[in-house]
Amino acid sequence: MTDPTIPGPDGRPRCRWCAAAPEFFDYHDREWGFPVGDDRRLFEKLCLESFQSGLSWRTILAKRENFRAAFAGFDFDAVARFGPRDVERLLGDAGIVRHRGKIEAVVNNAARAQELVAAEGSLAAFVWRYEPARETDADPLTASTSPESIALSKELKRRGWAFVGPTTVYAFMQAMGLVNDHAHACVIRAQVDAARAAFDRPR
Repeated sequence: MTDPTIPGPDGRPRCRWCAAAPEFFDYHDREWGFPVGDDRRLFEKLCLESFQSGLSWRTILAKRENFRAAFAGFDFDAVARFGPRDVERLLGDAGIVRHRGKIEAVVNNAARAQELVAAEGSLAAFVWRYEPARETDADPLTASTSPESIALSKELKRRGWAFVGPTTVYAFMQAMGLVNDHAHACVIRAQVDAARAAFDRPR
């Protein structure tokens, strides 16, 4: 059986996926799995995960600041006002992934996010309803969906969102702390457990 961890820069164990790129260690230690209740960050992550589909996360992480500049800091109220000229502008932006369908999906999803906030109070309150009732023993090296990610994906699609398949949504849930998929031996897992225990779930 493959060891789910590798030694980090300090010699302590980290999740094995960090081995894919040196910059993953900082992202893993500071962001991945820590709970997020901020609507803008949640919207950003859903968008970036949709761009990541078919590509490597390393590509998206390297371009994250460019994406933020291109999409008004992922302020969905601002992005919802983007029109055809903005789409063409973004298609000419070499700093991001120039995929028309994904760019148009971000603009569409921004408007859908506005509708969701109007109906549910906040994006955070809505997505955190899909937090699993208990932790699973899923292997983060192999897990790509969950019953909750399938349900959330289905509901987002019903509400008109695009590029939010179950795998994309599960990666979002892992990153935003709705689940703790750090390997059990990973030194960061206990930190994420503590952060999740202290986190005030949005309502």
